[in-house]
Amino acid sequence: MNNPVKLVLLPPTIYIFFLFSILLGSCSSKSANTASVRPNVLFILVDDLGMQDLGATGSTFYETPNIDRLASESFVFTQGYANSRVCSPSRASIFTGQFTARHQITDWIGAKSGKDWRRYKRHDKMLPATYKTNLPHNHVTMAEAFKEAGYQTFFAGKWHLGNKGSYPEDHGFDINVGGWEKGSPIGGYFSPWQNPSLLNKVEGENLSIRLAKETASFIKGNTKKPFFAFLSFYAVHSPLETTEEKWLKYREKAIAMGIDSIGFAMEKKLPIRKNQDNPVYAGLVSQMDAAVGIVLDELRNRGLEDNTLVIFTSDNGGVASGDNFSTSNAPLRGGKGYQWEGGIREPYFIKTTNMEIKEISYPVSGADFYPTLLDLANLPLLPAQHKDGISLKPLMEEKTAIMPKRSLYWHYPHYGNQGGDPSSIIRKDKWKLIHYWEDNHNELYDLSTDPGEQKDLTSVQKDISGKLWVELREWLKSVEAVYPVEDPLYDNKKATEFREDIQLKLLPELELKRKQMYSKTYSPNLTWWNSKTTID
Repeated sequence: MNNPVKLVLLPPTIYIFFLFSILLGSCSSKSANTASVRPNVLFILVDDLGMQDLGATGSTFYETPNIDRLASESFVFTQGYANSRVCSPSRASIFTGQFTARHQITDWIGAKSGKDWRRYKRHDKMLPATYKTNLPHNHVTMAEAFKEAGYQTFFAGKWHLGNKGSYPEDHGFDINVGGWEKGSPIGGYFSPWQNPSLLNKVEGENLSIRLAKETASFIKGNTKKPFFAFLSFYAVHSPLETTEEKWLKYREKAIAMGIDSIGFAMEKKLPIRKNQDNPVYAGLVSQMDAAVGIVLDELRNRGLEDNTLVIFTSDNGGVASGDNFSTSNAPLRGGKGYQWEGGIREPYFIKTTNMEIKEISYPVSGADFYPTLLDLANLPLLPAQHKDGISLKPLMEEKTAIMPKRSLYWHYPHYGNQGGDPSSIIRKDKWKLIHYWEDNHNELYDLSTDPGEQKDLTSVQKDISGKLWVELREWLKSVEAVYPVEDPLYDNKKATEFREDIQLKLLPELELKRKQMYSKTYSPNLTWWNSKTTID
């Protein structure tokens, strides 16, 4: 027979002390675990993607189900901007948290400047300003900040911020897959491509899918540290390439939607695409979206969705003029290379954890990602570095009262390949002022009522125009901005003849090529850019 258990009653004060000790220990343990768990970061940057190029942002032609799903789970900033109308300056702003006039990478790296601009024989009035051609090492990049905080850092895709010695691995990334000095996919979107940082493995493999798989593989293998992964697609930059199947799908869709008899109109200097009806570009967008899906699925399959910050944006507007005249940014005016909203307004999504999502109309730019991600990861801000960016975390927490009423600035003292002019911009509240360096005139738009920038209010709102121009001029002076200069060899007659040729020759050629793309017999080559060499 078992002996009965004897209960020993202790004084009440002992029980109280014991219970308090348990609770205190539990809270301390929870606090320590919270402090040690940092969110992962996945930054997805698409090249040349326009504001209207997603289903989530209004396209009825392109199909982007994976990105649309991401948008539905994210904070959507409806007034999101790239920091430049072309790629390299915007990318530098993302990594430095600074506007382009300050970091002085003001054009895509490789563009001619000064007297060398004459080699293009475009007969422009000015010689574009010089600019830095490598991301300076004195910057503490966003990648370096996360690496210093104990993150494993990974980069895949387009870099275009300098040559050897200024590659991703030289600016804070532990791993670099595919990043080098080139800004376009040399060799195209189907293997074999020409990229010393990305070996060819499978003939006909799609570049966007490969970059996504490399990123997913990194996520899968990274188990000991939080990660900062930057997936920087070459898509949807030219050359425009897709598979025969995708071309056929979007050709039929374009026909069903109705194809306009005229596809292009003249902007100031170059033709511009009127509608989204390019079946090859649609296929390229679709391939990029599928690649995004691969990485998002990997996060979900690994159980990392709830502890990963996901960013999605583009570096400049869609290519409506120049290059391959790929898409339309309507109802926004212009596109890549242009000073209007079509050149700088972008999809701008931030997916967080444990926060109620919503749309936010506060104007933001690519320079804001740096401090925002540090803040969301509970890391100290670096105001001496990200001088022009601000944390958007208070906005996301609905603490709008503490957000500053600030101005955004753009500085592009160059001519764009797409028809844009050397100009600088200030956006303050609902107003946007553009200053043109060729003749020093201004344009003023009320974006709250005229997002398509059709009505210049300079002569009507003289007081506002004058104040904004003074503010813009003083800010440019404060950061020692570099400016274009008049070309003493400018020949107005040659310039006029050059522009007449564009309208008389280029415009008809574009219309012909557009119609050929809808032909049942259309085929770019026998292998469809080598995509027929594999089933993948």
